[in-house]
Amino acid sequence: MLIAKIALGLFGLGVVVFIHELGHFLAARFVGINVDAFSIGWGKPILKKKIGNTEYRLGMFPIGGYCKMQGDSDHSNEAYENLEKGIEPEKGSYHAASPAKRILVCLAGPLFNLIFAIILLCFLWGFGFEIKTLDNRIVLASEVTEEIYPADIAGLKTGDRIIEINGKKVSYYHEIQENIALNPEKNLPITIDRDGEIYHFRITPSLDKSTGTGKIGVYFWTDTVIDTVFEDSPAMKAGIKPGDIITAANSLPVQNSIDLLKIMEPRPDQLVLDIDRSGISQQVILNSEDFEKELGITWEIIKYRTPNLSIPAAVAKGVKEGYKTLVISITSLRLLFKGIDLTQAVSGPVRITYMMGDMAAQGFGQGVGTGFRFLIDFIALISIAICVMNLLPLPILDGGMIILFLVEIIRKKPASPKAISIFQTCGMVIIFTLMAFALFGDIMYFIRR
Repeated sequence: MLIAKIALGLFGLGVVVFIHELGHFLAARFVGINVDAFSIGWGKPILKKKIGNTEYRLGMFPIGGYCKMQGDSDHSNEAYENLEKGIEPEKGSYHAASPAKRILVCLAGPLFNLIFAIILLCFLWGFGFEIKTLDNRIVLASEVTEEIYPADIAGLKTGDRIIEINGKKVSYYHEIQENIALNPEKNLPITIDRDGEIYHFRITPSLDKSTGTGKIGVYFWTDTVIDTVFEDSPAMKAGIKPGDIITAANSLPVQNSIDLLKIMEPRPDQLVLDIDRSGISQQVILNSEDFEKELGITWEIIKYRTPNLSIPAAVAKGVKEGYKTLVISITSLRLLFKGIDLTQAVSGPVRITYMMGDMAAQGFGQGVGTGFRFLIDFIALISIAICVMNLLPLPILDGGMIILFLVEIIRKKPASPKAISIFQTCGMVIIFTLMAFALFGDIMYFIRR
C-alpha cells in the first residue's frame, strides 16, 4: 500500500512539474528562444531524439521534466557580465530575447499550471462527483479538552447549527471549516440555529500556528448511527452491526460520536454499549484490550452527488473554484509571516508526494471514480500552489527573474552583475531556509505518524 501511495504521489507531482516546464518550453519557442533540451523525467536519458535545435529526452526517473534554453543559466552571472562589457548574446539565446519576451517565458510556466488546474476542475464539475460530508451541527471542543476557545467566548453551544458565517450561507461542516480557516484573527458575524431559534453572534477565530489556519474550537456533530463495521474489528467481534444506534456507554447517555469518545478516552476496564437495533434495545460488552485505539466502525455521513453540468456551466464552475483556490493559496502565504510553526505548516515535496498518494489511495479504496476524483482534485490544488510559489519575487523562482527583467525594462539595460549577485544570494538563503524547514517538517510529520 505504501508503494502504491508513493507511486500515485510521484505521478501527480510529476504531472504538475511537467505542465509547468511545458509552459516555459512553448513560450520560449513562440518568442524565438532556442531550446537545447526538453525532457520528460529527470536523470540520464534512456531515449533521446534531436528534432531541429531541440533534443527531446525521456529521463530515467519519470518525474516531471525540465526545459533547458540556449544561454540560460540560473547559477552564473556570466551572461550579465558579458552584457555589461557590451558583448552581444548569440542569436536565439535566452538573453538575446527582449526582457518583455523573457518575462512572457517566465510567466508561461505558472500560467500553464493555473490553466491546467482550471481544466481539471472543469472536467470534475462537468461529469459530477460524489461528496461525503457532515452537516452544520457542532460540538464544542471545550467539552473534551476543558480549554476555552473562541466558540465558547462567542456564546455558541453544543448542538447549535451554524447556518451563516461572514454573510455566507453554510449547510455542511466542510463549509464551516473553509470559512473559519481562511479568516484567523478576524471578527466575523456568525448566525446559528439553536432548537429552531435564530441567534446572531460575532466570533474571532484564533490562529493555529501549527497549520497557519483559523480555528474556533468546534467538532462536527455525528449521530451514533453505525455505517460500516470493519472485518475482524473489536466491534465485529462484539456483535455490532451496520445500522445499530449507540444510545449509551457505561450507563452514560451518548448523543453523538464525541460523547462516546469522551467515555472511551480514559480507557475503562470495560465498555458496555447500549444499542438500538431496529427498535430493540441490546447491550454489548468490550474489554479494554479489545478497543485499544478504535472500535473499527464508521458513522453514517451525508452523501450526495453533484449534478452533471453543461460545458458552459462546468467552465464557469471550474474558473470559480480555481479562483477560490488561488485566493486560498495567496492567503496561506500571507499567514507565513504571522509567527506560525513552519516545520508543521510548510510541506516539502516528500510530504506533498505522500499526502497526494495517500488521498488518492483512500479514494480508490472507496471506488475507482472516487479515487480519480481525489487525485485530480489534489493535482489541481498543488498545481495552483506551484503557480503562486513560482511567482514569489525570489531568485531561481520565476517571480524573481521577472523582477530582474522589469528592472531591465525600466533602466533600459540589465541590473549590474554585482546587484544581481546580491539579489540571488539573498534569495538563495531564503529558499534554502524554507527548504530546510520543509525537510525537517516532513521528517517530523512521518515520525509523528
